Amino acid sequence: MPSPDLEAVAAEVFIALADPSRRAILAALAAGGPATATDLAGRLPITRQAIAKHLALLTEAGLVVTEPGERRRIRHRLNSAPMRVAQQFLAALARDWDGPLAALRDRLDEGDPDA
Repeated sequence: MPSPDLEAVAAEVFIALADPSRRAILAALAAGGPATATDLAGRLPITRQAIAKHLALLTEAGLVVTEPGERRRIRHRLNSAPMRVAQQFLAALARDWDGPLAALRDRLDEGDPDA
């Protein structure tokens, strides 16, 4: 199983991905590259203020990083590292489940009445 630090990163990612608006923001950044909150508000049916709040949570989870843009505007871009940690967490979890689930399936396939 992943270390507690990796589990904390994965938990932050899962919390961030739980909201459909945040997933839409990530998808917009993936499709269009770095953008300001105003740019994103022009592309999504979400207010600029709501986008700013979602971006703060996405930044806290490490999924988005900020960079200076022209005229003191802050641009946001994706950071895939935390997503890879979450994927590794899920892969480890799947490996831990695969053995017991396969054993259960085998017992059920055998028709064992004690299963």
